[in-house]
Amino acid sequence: MIRTIAALIALALPSAAMADDFDAERINAVIEQAKFDGHVAISTRIEDSEFYRYGYVGLMPEPTRGWPDGLTWRWASVTKQIVAILIMREVERGTIDLDQPVATYLPAFRSANAGTATIRNLLQHRARLPNPADTPAFYDANFTGSRDPVTGFCADPVTGAPGGDWAYNNCDFMVLGAVLEAVTGLSWDNLYRRDIAGPLGFEFSGAYPGEQFTRWGHIDGVREPEVDLSTYGASAGLYGEPSDIIAINNALMRGDLLGSEALAEMWKGDPALGYMALGQWVFEVPLKGCNAPVKIVERRGDIGAVQVRNFILPDKQMAVVAFSQSKPFDFGEVWQGSGFSHELLAAAACPVETK
Repeated sequence: MIRTIAALIALALPSAAMADDFDAERINAVIEQAKFDGHVAISTRIEDSEFYRYGYVGLMPEPTRGWPDGLTWRWASVTKQIVAILIMREVERGTIDLDQPVATYLPAFRSANAGTATIRNLLQHRARLPNPADTPAFYDANFTGSRDPVTGFCADPVTGAPGGDWAYNNCDFMVLGAVLEAVTGLSWDNLYRRDIAGPLGFEFSGAYPGEQFTRWGHIDGVREPEVDLSTYGASAGLYGEPSDIIAINNALMRGDLLGSEALAEMWKGDPALGYMALGQWVFEVPLKGCNAPVKIVERRGDIGAVQVRNFILPDKQMAVVAFSQSKPFDFGEVWQGSGFSHELLAAAACPVETK
């Protein structure tokens, strides 16, 4: 049985909250037409938690696969977005300067770029560190090297001088996790629990290992092989519920996690870098049905068969999170004006078609 967004919103919220600006029927149509298999969460009206609107969908019947409701999801590289928030909180406290080299905070970092790559370079994937994606064995249980971000693989020979265009790399954020620990005395995941998960009241969010209820994905109908998700560390090691990501998005928009200056700095998309900001992408794009381009903060993640997209629309006071648990599934690109991501955001943010 398909569990639709409209049904769950109607159950979860008083009728007064069902405003005309939220077209659940249209959103359902987008999800069902795409044969999306996963979980969608949407919120509006960030000023009042009573007006959060969540929708859930699971087109593959969960009971036949032994997946009860409430299981957590791997956040994959949305973790990088959270680490960027933690870095910016330290920037606000004066303990980190974005334009200081990594060696300022990690004098033991053995990389050839330790004295030239800045914190900003790491946040923008421009530090030119070795890339675990080029060494797939990095994530294997039998990996014989060291994953220590200060002295291990990430400190191996670099690929060039810092700067230039961005090149996606998990080592950048593994090293940022070590920077956070160096300046705060807490591991990056405990800092997340103290500064974000705890204050926002999350019950089931944390970092691997230790979570035994993670939802596993399927590739062409076959359950994916299990992997040690703790090997991703500060690059992709968080887990939790979709509503937790929604809560973080809304806390950012309310100003609860960062002040306006730090948030603006983190969300400053650079057109010369493909609108890369700090730990995320920020751009304006037309959405079908909206009268003007819409500002979008995007962070995506992908490990194994599970994909995640996190979209914040600050001018609309809206957040949309989607987890897909089956491959192949194509989210598409919002900026291309078509595909699942574009249609989902258009349905959520532009519910009234304009002529």
